[in-house]
Order: sequence, then C-alpha cells, then structure tokens
Amino acid sequence: MTRGSFLRAGALSMFGMTHANLLRNAQGATGKAKACILLWLEGGISQLDSWDVKANSGFQTISTNVSGIRISEIFPKTAHHMDKLSIIRSMRTQERNHPQGTIETLCGHRPNPALKFPSVGSIVAKELGGRENMPPFVAVPMPTEGDFFNYEEAYSGGFLGPGYDSMILPDPSLPDFFVPDLSLPKSVTAEVIEDRRSLLKVVDAHYRTQEKSAEFAKMDTFQDQALRMILSPKVKEAFDISKEPEKIRDRYGRTRVGQSVLMARRLVQAGCRFVTASGYKHGEWDTHGNNETRLRDSLAPRLDQSLSALLEDLAATGLLQETVVLVTGEFGRTPTINPNRGRDHWPDCWSLLVGGGGIQGGHIVGASDERGAYVADRPISTGDLYATMYKAMGIDWTKTYMSPIGRPVYIANGFEDKAGEPIKEIC
Repeated sequence: MTRGSFLRAGALSMFGMTHANLLRNAQGATGKAKACILLWLEGGISQLDSWDVKANSGFQTISTNVSGIRISEIFPKTAHHMDKLSIIRSMRTQERNHPQGTIETLCGHRPNPALKFPSVGSIVAKELGGRENMPPFVAVPMPTEGDFFNYEEAYSGGFLGPGYDSMILPDPSLPDFFVPDLSLPKSVTAEVIEDRRSLLKVVDAHYRTQEKSAEFAKMDTFQDQALRMILSPKVKEAFDISKEPEKIRDRYGRTRVGQSVLMARRLVQAGCRFVTASGYKHGEWDTHGNNETRLRDSLAPRLDQSLSALLEDLAATGLLQETVVLVTGEFGRTPTINPNRGRDHWPDCWSLLVGGGGIQGGHIVGASDERGAYVADRPISTGDLYATMYKAMGIDWTKTYMSPIGRPVYIANGFEDKAGEPIKEIC
C-alpha cells in the first residue's frame, strides 16, 4: 500500500477502525455555528479581478444586493447573495509559494520543519468532535492531486496526531464515484464484525483485570462509534451523491467544482464539522498567463454557479444560520500584469469571502490601496479570521495547544505569533 492510497478514503484499516481516532475528544460547544464549508480556490484568486476590483483590472464592477458593495462583473449570481457574505479586503500573509502559502493559510502558521501545526479543520474536529457518526473533517476531492505530499500538512492534524487528519474523498463528479470504506467487503457481514468485536473482548479481558483505566473505556466508546459510522445506512446515504435530484445537481454544475460543493453541503447537513470543497484542480487559479481569459471563461463561472447554489440551499433549509461559509485561496495576485498577460503570487494584500453561522454578511472589512497592492486600512491575519470562525462555533479562540517541543501554540495565531482577535465588524 502506497502512502497516497493510505491517506485516501478507501484505506480505513480493520473495516474503518482508524476512524475511532477522529471521534475522540468530542466536547460540544454552545456557539450558533455547527460546521464550516471551505470553498478552496487552489492557486490563489486575483483580488483585483474579483472582490476588490481596481482600475488596473480589465473587468468592470457590478452592483450587488447590498447597497455600496460592488464586485467583479464575472460573478453576477454571487452578486445576488452579498447580504449573506462579507468581504475581507485586507488579508495579509507572508509565504509567496503555493505549498508554503497553503500551509500558512490553512494552519495559521508559516511552515516549520521542526513542528507540524494542525490545520484549521483538524482544530475544529478536536474541539467539536464528531456528530451523527460522521467523520468531522473531510476534503473532497483529493486536494492538489498531482503534488499532494507537499501540501499534506495543510490537511492534517499535525502534532495533534493522525486521528485529526482529513478524510479525503474521490471526485464526486465521476460517474463511478463511491466511497469504498463505507461498504463492507461482500464476504464480511455486520454479524461477522460483531463476532470479531466479541473476540476482541475475550482477547483483552486479561489486560482489563490488570489495567482498569478510564482510557480503556474511552477506547471502547470510539471504536463503537467508528463501527456505527461504517455500518450506518444514514452515513452511507450522506456520501451517495446520486441521491440528489438531477435538477439540484445541474444547479450546482455537473463539474468537479460543482459536485464537490454539493457534496460538502450534503456532508455538513449529515453531521460533518468541517468540509473542504477542493474541486479546482492543482494550480487552476494560478493565473500566471492569460489571467482575464481564464477567469472569464472558466474559473469564475464554476465558482459563481456553485457558490450561489450553495448559499440558496443553505438559506432555504435554515442551515446558513449554523454553517460558516469561507471562500478563499492561499494568497492573492500581483497588481501588475506580467508579459504573459497574467498575475503572479501576492500575499501582501488579498481578499476573501466569509459568512454564515452567525457571521454577518453585507459588510466590507479593511481596504487596500488604489492599486490593490498593500493594506491601506485594517490588516487582517489568518488568526483574526479563524478567531472569528471559532467564536461563531463556540470555540475559545484564545486557547493554546502545547506542542511536542514544549511551546504553547495559539489555535488562532495572529500577527507576530499573538492571539488573533474576532473581527468585530462581522461578529
């Protein structure tokens, strides 16, 4: 078994028993939000051509359903939902290459060879635990599928351990999509699993008489939950995207992007805590060449369609009040156009969208300068962003974890390794 196949869904050892670790430390929270959906824009979207259009963009702005908020003309459907989302126009990070930028944005820390930090999804999984027998942290499909190991840290539990890694699904837009681990081999029935559990009890009976610790009891509890996950018809149905009506699948778009966002909605509705919809292929938003053409003809239409469909569905079902929606890549793009009519990497000032789960929509936070190059007002760190999300989810954003090297690490790590602060304008 290769390392890659082990990480994919389809590699749960002992019929899913490794998922027991995903269900540990299930401490509930009292926040309004119960989950988060991250629409991951692999490669880095140009802030100048999307949410913070400037004169050095080739696109015009259009009005939205919020007075005073204008966005790029290439997102006409999203424009009807800006009351549900706020724009942060003053994000600032430091890493300028994709793997490092992805890790910095999704873990809140710059990469460190001596210390692997947990990703934001892993932290949510640890703090809130599982619900409804669903895995708490899922990515769909394989992020950066051609170069995953350089990005793996951004989707892992880091020093929290592999029990908080994301469960990674195949591409749900494929005709033969299925999650093999949620179906037992034909030769193994639920009754056989129950027999093996009885055998396990016999095997360790001697050790229980020697070691009556609370941890043993916890281990039984989480193994039981892991078994319930793979044997539950409700869980299997949540992963079966074919259950969605054809009209809804069409509304999200019959693309890798659209079906990934639809799957994210299904999984959150079923009980997952954090789902990354990573439908864009490796580097798709990395528009070093033909930036405007690629945005207009390919990239923006898929995001506009799937994001608007997601917001409509969440609002219609009431899930928007308990689901944070985050739309971002690892950084922005340069204010200048290169000789290939593209824009290059730019972490100094960039934009993202966030809303839902009690986070207010219809606001603009921060500002860039006239060229969209540097922060002109209200710099926002990833720690501030995640502090906002944690507050919405009832998680103590000031919390630290003790790392293996004895260093306390903020779960919402702001500028200069200080605790991030919730963004007061939207929470």
